[in-house]
Amino acid sequence: MTSATTLSIRPNPATPAPETAMVLAAGLGKRMRPLTATRPKPLVEVAGKPLIEHVFDRLRAAGVKRAVVNVHYLADQVEAHLKARVKDIEVIVSDERPRLMETGGGLVQARGLLGDKPFLCVNSDNLWVDGPIDAIRQLAAQWDDARMDFLQLVVPLARANNHRGRGDWRMDPHGRITERRKPGRVAPFVNTGVQIVHPRAIADWPEGPFSTNLFWDRAIADGRMWGTVHQGLWFDVGTPAAIPETEAVLSEM
Repeated sequence: MTSATTLSIRPNPATPAPETAMVLAAGLGKRMRPLTATRPKPLVEVAGKPLIEHVFDRLRAAGVKRAVVNVHYLADQVEAHLKARVKDIEVIVSDERPRLMETGGGLVQARGLLGDKPFLCVNSDNLWVDGPIDAIRQLAAQWDDARMDFLQLVVPLARANNHRGRGDWRMDPHGRITERRKPGRVAPFVNTGVQIVHPRAIADWPEGPFSTNLFWDRAIADGRMWGTVHQGLWFDVGTPAAIPETEAVLSEM
């Protein structure tokens, strides 16, 4: 298997994290049913707090100042929670109530709210534990605007807790993502759902809902999609069964 832990680019630990984050919180949470029958997946609790609060804890620790959050399924619950619980980060809602735009369409709809600088994009159902350094700051330290349109935090498939898939990406030894997993095969690295995105990559999109895969495939073809390996723990909390498995690991820390 291909192994990569650092980029060939010299990291700058003093680089601040992006000030703006896009938090993807609009999905239907079908794999998390029945827990999502009456509440959105970002509000499902793991280790005593909703998943989206784990994300905001990480944003806060990294110094993120504002978060654009897209909403669709049970959107009122998500908005009410953010209003009641998030006081120290500016929250702007990208409203997808009329139509769920999927990940790529969600970025397009929020594009005008995200500004012109590279921004952090995080799945709202994400749960990770930092390693020796803050994972978001790790991404920021590795970011190279001249070479990158996307920089993903990835985790080796062997360390992807609760993950039942076969991986997502192959990377070269320098950290450049070279291809997605081919059907019937295994890929060494899993997309954690945490990445830095340059707004220039959000271009020439189709009408209606679509996946971010469109932008990723273009970036891979252009050699502008990179990854850096997470040095801490990451959990795929996509199903009800994954919750106690995740809590069992966290309780031992």
